Amino acid sequence: MLKYISALVAPVIIFAILGCADGDDNTSEIEEIPVNTSEADYTYLALGDSYTIGESVCSTCRFPIQLKEQIEEQTGSTVETDIIATTGWRTDDLINAISAEKPSENYDFVTLLIGVNNQYQGRSFSQYENEFPQLLMTAINLAKGEKNRVIVVSIPDYAYTPFGQNSGNPEQISEEIDAYNTYAREVAERRGVRFVNITDITRRGIAEPNLVARDGLHPSEDAYAEFTERLSPFVLSLLREQS
Repeated sequence: MLKYISALVAPVIIFAILGCADGDDNTSEIEEIPVNTSEADYTYLALGDSYTIGESVCSTCRFPIQLKEQIEEQTGSTVETDIIATTGWRTDDLINAISAEKPSENYDFVTLLIGVNNQYQGRSFSQYENEFPQLLMTAINLAKGEKNRVIVVSIPDYAYTPFGQNSGNPEQISEEIDAYNTYAREVAERRGVRFVNITDITRRGIAEPNLVARDGLHPSEDAYAEFTERLSPFVLSLLREQS
């Protein structure tokens, strides 16, 4: 798995998904990024897959790091950011990685974005129905046990990329992504957790090719910047409430 290291420094490896091209400078190499956690004002954990680790974009272009930087800029505070995510992960892979990593249950906020690989790899929808609620409860536990510190991010729609358009049935991809997102929203709202939709941003990918990374599949830095604009007001509000 890949982790943007804070308290623990460890080697990390990223694996390819969906036949992607190599990225510019981050997604096929080992990263070791020590951060002095004792100096951070806030802690943030991002849980997910290729959309969280930022396949085919630079290491500072992925949305968790853009979000970290925006929060720091707007608050004048420092944010320690950990990422548990790897390209290709399904819900079960993320469950296993969290179990292996044993992260602290003391994060100020947590984002969760997972499910595209369950859909792409043709897994039973029932697997997502069983494992997504488990991941959501884990995210709440990692966020000091407080549901208002967790944000579920919707799954992007890769049908609106050159890869998706050439897949043979982009309409089916979109329908299935909608089903996953509808379920994730229902579970999140039932648990009192905020759900933030970013799928519509990715559905502009054919009309606005700048929103697609150079691999023709994943979101670009510009798309992640728009994700960040959606997420940051909620994080800022949370942090102000906790101050």
